[in-house]
Amino acid sequence: MSSTQRVRKPPRQKRLLHIVDDRGEGSAIILIHGIASSSLTFTHLLPLLAGHHRVITIDLLGFGQSADGVSYTIDEHVAWLENTIRSLHLLEPATIIGHSLGGLLMARYARRNPRRVDRLIMVNPPIILDADDIGDRRERMAVQAFVRTYQYLRHNKAFTLRNFGMVARLLPIKGSLVVSEEDWEPFIGTMQHCIESQTTINDIGAVNSPVDIVYSSTDALVVASGLRLVRRFRHVETHRLTGGDHLIGKRLARLVATVVDAG
Repeated sequence: MSSTQRVRKPPRQKRLLHIVDDRGEGSAIILIHGIASSSLTFTHLLPLLAGHHRVITIDLLGFGQSADGVSYTIDEHVAWLENTIRSLHLLEPATIIGHSLGGLLMARYARRNPRRVDRLIMVNPPIILDADDIGDRRERMAVQAFVRTYQYLRHNKAFTLRNFGMVARLLPIKGSLVVSEEDWEPFIGTMQHCIESQTTINDIGAVNSPVDIVYSSTDALVVASGLRLVRRFRHVETHRLTGGDHLIGKRLARLVATVVDAG
């Protein structure tokens, strides 16, 4: 082969996430789960929506059956989501529902893709402000405690795997909480780059579509200071479930479905 000949490189594989479920007919709803989880998060919600909508669930980068990433930054997560949602060839903007971390990621997605999003619904999002921006001493200490907890989980692998494993065995929906050796790198990378270091307030403020935040009043991961701040945006509406926890149980699923129908 002469020096002037070029070697043809194989085509680059498109970076697509695993689409777990695609069912129903009507306007599209895309469901995105949170960290250390899977699309089983939506076990109670999916059947409430599929009767009137096309409902699509997707495994996040590094979790479920989706490929591994590199550093698991928010931009990397969102880039894979963009490619995957684009591959669906939806004719109209979709309603996107993100649980926990999924809500944070989809706020960034909605900011970057305004024409593809009709509505953003965030369920129990862990919105954390920079502690230096919080004037109230008690709230500042609460946020600092949250961040220290996340950091402790990242730096103490044996403790985290053992305790998450015990909690997972007690949950009614098996597979809705998963932290193992196999997904440890996605777990700690995503926690550090997408939860501990986040710009969710700015992302929500820049979203053009309506934003609904649905939260459980006794969910320890929903930070009061972050929730209070997002309520100031005119395009944001909050919906409170009395009691409940972080996962989407039957009562929270019914509330989310009611919010979808009301839109």
